[in-house]
Amino acid sequence: MKKIITRASAPTPKFFKVLRNVGLAMAAIGGTILAAPIALPVIVTTIGGYVAVAGGVLSAASQLSTTDDSQ
Repeated sequence: MKKIITRASAPTPKFFKVLRNVGLAMAAIGGTILAAPIALPVIVTTIGGYVAVAGGVLSAASQLSTTDDSQ
């Protein structure tokens, strides 16, 4: 567990920072679609759920990417 915390707090490369921000935006858009106060078609809410999950996974994976300068 300590290794994961160390990786999460380590510096993230620029490319993965951009991917992390894209993932956060996708998660926000998906969450907004799911929490819409109006009735949306089932396909739209299904896509919103998939977008939210994909955004969360992309953000998490990008945050754990680090540069290995020890070699």
